[in-house]
Amino acid sequence: MSQLLVIDDSIIPNVVAPSLIPGRPGASPALWDPVAVSAEISPKDRFITVYGRNPVHEVLLDGDLHVDKVVIADGARGSGLREIQQAARRRGVEVQYASAERVKKLAGNGRQDQGVFADVVAPRMRPLESTLATDAASLRSVLVLDGVTTPANVGMILRSATAAGIDGIVVPRKGVASLDPLVVKASAGVAFRAPILKTFTAAEAVGDLRRAGFHVVGLDAGGDDDLFAAHLPEPIAFVLGSETAGLTPEVADLVDTWVSIPMAAGVESLNVSAAAAVVCFELVRRSRL
Repeated sequence: MSQLLVIDDSIIPNVVAPSLIPGRPGASPALWDPVAVSAEISPKDRFITVYGRNPVHEVLLDGDLHVDKVVIADGARGSGLREIQQAARRRGVEVQYASAERVKKLAGNGRQDQGVFADVVAPRMRPLESTLATDAASLRSVLVLDGVTTPANVGMILRSATAAGIDGIVVPRKGVASLDPLVVKASAGVAFRAPILKTFTAAEAVGDLRRAGFHVVGLDAGGDDDLFAAHLPEPIAFVLGSETAGLTPEVADLVDTWVSIPMAAGVESLNVSAAAAVVCFELVRRSRL
């Protein structure tokens, strides 16, 4: 049995479509097909959108990043735009122009986009649903974010999990900080190459993982077992919740087992990104035994 550890810590069209995951309501065996799954991948599951003049210029200067396109608002003026256009031309990156309203909508942050955004290809980012349908065996270790709304925490979790070799970090579109320049900065740029798995909500992700055979384990100060002594067989996954509110009720209801991180000197808890690092590198330690 695989295992899922839960840690307390976009606008999506309201369309109900048949699921690609066997066992999920509406699932159809005929749809569980790699070609069909690939056809369903949205641009939002391929790109990290970077907005603001300095962040866009920085990604264009990084030769290790694949920038799909730059979009500039019609009539945008001021410092930085000429440098962006020149850098895009040198890299052979397409520059498009759109209305200011359209740029605000696509950038996802109308107050800070500064009239420009860039779509950066995240080569390891993919939908959780299609991964479970076609390549579940590749997920030996997974994190799922639930209600982690502080961009700095999301970025640091991405950095720690990627450094530890975690196979996937589920970042839901709803209820979690979006993958924006603040997240990228906190991750020290690791977000672009992190193994991100996209889904709509954390509850949907945990439900899909359970149907795929994962056992749900929560991290709590009153947990029944010690994280460092607990039996945690692979494949294994971890869901990280809000530090203040913990897990959302929908996810908490799916928890099978609770474990704790031992604390000394009266310390009650850790920041969610610190707890995530502890868990990730505990997996590294175990893998070397």
